[in-house]
Amino acid sequence: MRIVVINHVTLDGVMQGPGRSDEDTRDGFAHGGWAAERAGDDAITRAWGRRLTASSGYLLGRRTYQDVLGHWNNTPDNPFRDALNNAPKYVVSNTLTEPLPWPNSTLLSGDIPAAVAELKRTPGNDLHIMGSGALIQSLSPLGLIDEYLLCIHPLVLGAGRRLFTNGFGPITFTLADATTTATGVIIAIYRPHPRPEPASEDNDLRLEY
Repeated sequence: MRIVVINHVTLDGVMQGPGRSDEDTRDGFAHGGWAAERAGDDAITRAWGRRLTASSGYLLGRRTYQDVLGHWNNTPDNPFRDALNNAPKYVVSNTLTEPLPWPNSTLLSGDIPAAVAELKRTPGNDLHIMGSGALIQSLSPLGLIDEYLLCIHPLVLGAGRRLFTNGFGPITFTLADATTTATGVIIAIYRPHPRPEPASEDNDLRLEY
């Protein structure tokens, strides 16, 4: 299986709290819901839909797992609840314990890179990472992420947690495809090229899941 990131980001790289005002207020972030005004953009819906309907499941960090599944499962008549519950979910955490609260969830802990590498050797379609900034920043230097589908919004926030932080690279990406939607969002598909060299065993993976 490949591992593919699907995320919304601003022009200045912020990925924090795109969906709603209370989604992620860490560090006093007050701009939550910045992507919601373009929620009706059909091109974005189609791009995400094509990927997620053929997905083999989700690879998520603890915070995203608890927030996304908690929000959708506690929202009455939510159309995404059954699809999310039925999909396989691999949850990276060194603090959670089994059994996990949502159906079809598997806990990955301990040697996370080895566990993720084993998942990649499993036959199937793509596994998708949504949100999960700490997880992305830990796996990318090890060459474990195959592709990024980023919805880049025409917006600068000037504050917030960013997808690519200091110390992330250097990693060179190849642009595989790009589309501009009617609302000015650029849907871009990037692939790391060439793959970064595997990190040493004592690499600090920042496992703050």
